[in-house]
Amino acid sequence: MTKPEKGRKAPDFELPTADGAGFRLSAALGRPVVLYFYPEDDTEGCTIENREFSALLPEFEALGVTVVGISPDTVASHCKFRDKHAIATVLAADPEHKAIDAYGVWGPKVTFGHHMIGLIRSTFLIDARGRLAEEWRVTRIKGHAGKVLDAARALAG
Repeated sequence: MTKPEKGRKAPDFELPTADGAGFRLSAALGRPVVLYFYPEDDTEGCTIENREFSALLPEFEALGVTVVGISPDTVASHCKFRDKHAIATVLAADPEHKAIDAYGVWGPKVTFGHHMIGLIRSTFLIDARGRLAEEWRVTRIKGHAGKVLDAARALAG
């Protein structure tokens, strides 16, 4: 499992999104981007994470930061999830693991004591030049979006 290195150019990708616009990282150059990878729509932890990023979205936007949630779920699943929980962030679908593999977030993990292979909850902050500024392997969901916002503020500083 390879992952991008801090300070290096972040891997580019293009994915379909729940809003129908699609997202390509290189098209967002010129402004910072938060990519948060989460395992599955409409599960407890993923709902908490998505709702926290959604609640803080106006603050990210005030800093000029684009926020994108990515999971291996389909666009149709994202649309249902977004509508059910009023998710405001862009939700990108990656069932073919284009971004998931490029960012090294698929691999062995332990969930509720069970060893498995799956998406490792992770977040990446990419600067306006397209370089990886910060990364988190998320073990505590509650409050994580706030920590990312703090890092985005420092980056914008």
